[in-house]
Amino acid sequence: MARIKSKAAAYAPQTRTDCAADVKKLGDLQREQARLATHLNDEIARITQSYEPKLKALQEAINVLHGGIQTWCEAHRSELCKGDSKTANLITGEVSWRVRPPSVRITGVDSVLETLKRMGLHQFVRTKEEPNKEAMLNDKDAVRGIAGITIVSGVEDFVVTPFEAPTATTEAA
Repeated sequence: MARIKSKAAAYAPQTRTDCAADVKKLGDLQREQARLATHLNDEIARITQSYEPKLKALQEAINVLHGGIQTWCEAHRSELCKGDSKTANLITGEVSWRVRPPSVRITGVDSVLETLKRMGLHQFVRTKEEPNKEAMLNDKDAVRGIAGITIVSGVEDFVVTPFEAPTATTEAA
């Protein structure tokens, strides 16, 4: 079961017995929430499965029509698009041809970076500068007083973990 961390709440039990009862109630509510979420996911899976064949058939029909429309339009492009036009109005809709903007695809990033550096093409290598928070935590005095830097420490979270027997899902986690 998930642990809950929070800031102080408006409600407070009045006795140790009330607090123990509330911890039990918290566990009950968390388990009910998990049951409902599981039920919801089961329903979503059932609904998705029931619609999957229909959606697949519709997508296949769409793909066939789209392919046929494209084949005919490609064959008749010169009569459909006059001049520099890349769009044709077919009364029931439009067809158009668009050139995608240039893009860069990189495979083997480490090898490409090494090659660019070796060839002196440093303008194509991005160096990201960012504050080193780990170093600041290790040397708090050096950054004390610098505007925009705050070292946050001593924050205490309150954690409630209801007792329960492990389940198959909690053991796997």
